[in-house]
Amino acid sequence: MRVLVTGATGFIGSRLVPELVRAGHEVRAMTRHPDDYDGEGTPVRGDVDDPGSLAEAMTGCDAVVYLVHAIGRDDVGTHDVQVARDLGLGAAAVGVRQIVYLGGLGDEDGGADADGLSEHLQSRRDVESALSAAGVPTTVLRAALVLGEGSLSWEILKQLVEKLPVLPVGPWRDVKVQPIGVADAVAYLVGVLGREEAHGQVYEIGGPDVMTYGELLERTGEVLGTSHRLVGLPALPDAAAAVGVRLLTDVDGDEAATLVESLRNEVVADAAPIRALVPRDLLGFEDQVRAALAGA
Repeated sequence: MRVLVTGATGFIGSRLVPELVRAGHEVRAMTRHPDDYDGEGTPVRGDVDDPGSLAEAMTGCDAVVYLVHAIGRDDVGTHDVQVARDLGLGAAAVGVRQIVYLGGLGDEDGGADADGLSEHLQSRRDVESALSAAGVPTTVLRAALVLGEGSLSWEILKQLVEKLPVLPVGPWRDVKVQPIGVADAVAYLVGVLGREEAHGQVYEIGGPDVMTYGELLERTGEVLGTSHRLVGLPALPDAAAAVGVRLLTDVDGDEAATLVESLRNEVVADAAPIRALVPRDLLGFEDQVRAALAGA
C-alpha cells in the first residue's frame, strides 16, 4: 500500500514510518519542511492548515494515518475539527480508501470531580466524526497514556517522580488508567492498515496493566529508584496542579493545563477486539517505563 503519514516527525509518527517501511508499504512522510526530513520514507510537503497541500500529499495514496493534534491552543476544538474535516474531504476527492486515526480514550461519564469528557478528549471525539464525514472509511484507535521517550505525558511523569520526594495528588489520584508502550501502539496502527474488517471501527488500545494514577506514580518511582510519598489533596484545583507541573518540569504551561484537566476521565480500554485483530505480546507497565528510560 501507499500510505501517507501526517505528523511524521512527531512522537508516534517518527516510530511509525520505519515500521510501515519494514512491513512493505510505500510511505510518504508528510512534513511542513521536507528538505529537513532525514527519516525513512519519502518526504512530502503538507500542512494541515493548507487544504491544497493536503490534497497534493494524499494524491495516489491508498491510506492516510492521521496523527496531528493541537494542544494548548485556545481554539483547540474548532481548529482540530476544521483541519480534520478538510483532510477527510481531500481524501475522498483523491480516492483514499482508508483513514487511520489515533485518538484518546476517556470515560464519557466523567471521573473524579466532573461529568463528561475534558475539552481535550472531546475534541478528539469530534475529530473522529470530522475525518469520516466525507465518506472515507475511517479506523480509530483510542489510547490512554502512551509511554515512550518524547511523549509529553511521559516527560511530565518522569520529571515529577524524579524531582519530588513528596507528590501532592488531586482528586484524580484514584482514577483508573491503562498505559500502553509506544511500540505496541505503533504495532496496532500498522496492523489495522488495509484491513477491510477494520473500516468504520473504533478500537480501544491499552497495555496489560490497569492502575490508578496514584499507583502509576508509585510504580514509576519504584522503577526509577526514587523515594517519595503521595499526599492526597482532594480539593486541589486543576489550575493549581497545572501551575505546579509548569514550574517543576520543562513542559509548556498550556499543554500541562490541558493534560491535567484530562486526568478526571477514566481511561481503561475494552481491548479484546483489537487484540483479536492484531495479536501480540504486550509490554507490562514496568517494562514500558524501562523502555522509555532507554530511549525507546
